[in-house]
Parts: sequence; C-alpha cells; structure tokens
Amino acid sequence: MSTDIQDASDRQWLADLRATLTDDHAAQTVRLTELTADTGDPGEAHTRGALIAATRMSLARIVDALGRIEDGRYGACERCGAQIPPERLEVVPHARFCMPCQQKHHG
Repeated sequence: MSTDIQDASDRQWLADLRATLTDDHAAQTVRLTELTADTGDPGEAHTRGALIAATRMSLARIVDALGRIEDGRYGACERCGAQIPPERLEVVPHARFCMPCQQKHHG
C-alpha cells in the first residue's frame, strides 16, 4: 500500500484493515481490563503481569499502525522508505519495516 493510495481496491483494503485494527484494539482493551482486575491469587501475579505487558504492547502496536494509516504513512518502511509488500502487511499488519530493514533492526 503506497502512501498515495489511488486505487479503489487499495482504499477498501485500507478501510477494512482500519476496521479490523479498531476491533482488535477494542478486544485488547477489554482483555487488559480483565487482566488488571485483582483476582486475589498471588500465585497468578507473575503470569498475569506477563499477559498485561504483552497486551499493552499489542495495544501500542495497534495504535501506532492506526496512526500511520491516518497520517498516510502506512505501508512505507520507517527505515528506508520502501514499500512493505502487501503479503507482509497481511501477516503483520503493524509492520513498521520491510524485511531487509527488519532483519537489520533485529539482527
């Protein structure tokens, strides 16, 4: 998806993606609310803490992707500016980097 989306199917794909990410955000928000409710079981504290951290990270990625959609930057690699292949975005909708830059970023 280019930063200058011209094709109607691309616009529809982006609208569908925005709706999916928005639904995911709502679901993750509910999950975070449930996880942060005190169950009173100290044995679950470590596991619950890890789940809370993972859920917060997921929410941050979703918010970031939604921001890039709104700003018209979605689908462009944040490092080199190249277009991220649609196949990658289908699998990892919050991807910020193309594969070569992702590999450089994470070694």
